[in-house]
Amino acid sequence: MAWQGLAAEIQQVPAVTRAYTAACVVTTAAVQLELLSPFQLYFNPHLVFRKFQVWRLLTNFLFFGPLGFNFFFNMLFVFRYCRMLEEGSFRGRTADFVFMFLFGGVLMILLGFLGSPFFLGQALTAMLVYVWSRRSPQVRVNFFGLLTFQAPFLPWALMGFSLLLGNSILVDLLGIAVGHIYYFLEDVFPNQPGGKRLLLTPGFLLGPSPQEAATGCPRRGPQLPAPP
Repeated sequence: MAWQGLAAEIQQVPAVTRAYTAACVVTTAAVQLELLSPFQLYFNPHLVFRKFQVWRLLTNFLFFGPLGFNFFFNMLFVFRYCRMLEEGSFRGRTADFVFMFLFGGVLMILLGFLGSPFFLGQALTAMLVYVWSRRSPQVRVNFFGLLTFQAPFLPWALMGFSLLLGNSILVDLLGIAVGHIYYFLEDVFPNQPGGKRLLLTPGFLLGPSPQEAATGCPRRGPQLPAPP
C-alpha cells in the first residue's frame, strides 16, 4: 500500500518535472555507485566535437555533484520551481515547456564556450527560478525562514547563498542571463509596439492537432486564393 501511495504521488507530478528530476537522481545514483564517472559526463567541447561524445551535451545538465547538501539543495529548487512553472504558466503547454528547456540548454552551451563550465545543471536551475520569479512578481518568498521578500529577488538570493557556500557565481549568472533572455523574448518583446513572438515551438514538439489525430491528415499551411 505504501508503494502504491508513493507511485500515485509520483504520477501527480507533471511529466517534464518528473522526467528531469528522475534523470538527475538516476545519474547521481549511478555516479555514487561508481557505474559512471563524472569525467564521462562533464561538458568538454573538444570531446563533443572532435571525439563525437555528443551525450555530454545532455549529461552535463544532469549531474549536481555527489550526494550531499549541494545535491539536495539543487534538487529541492529544481523540483519545486520546475513543477510550479509546469503547473502554472505552462499548464497544458508541455511542448512549450520542453522548448524552453531546449532553448535554455542550447544558449547555455553556446555561452558556456566563453567560460568553459563543466556542469550546467545549476545554471538551468537558476533559469527556471528566474523565469518563475518574473512571472510571479507579487508572490512573497520565505527563504529558509530567514528572509521574506518578493519573488523577483529570489534568483539573486540564491546566487548570494551559493557564494556563501564557496561556489562560483558564474554559473548562476549564466542561468540568470539566459532566463532573462527567454523572459524578454517570450513575455516582454511581444507586448511592445511593433513586437512579435519570436520563440515559436517547433512543430515536431507540438505533435498532431486533435483534428489531425482524428482524420489522419497532416496539417496544411494557409491556402492562397486562386488567381482571377
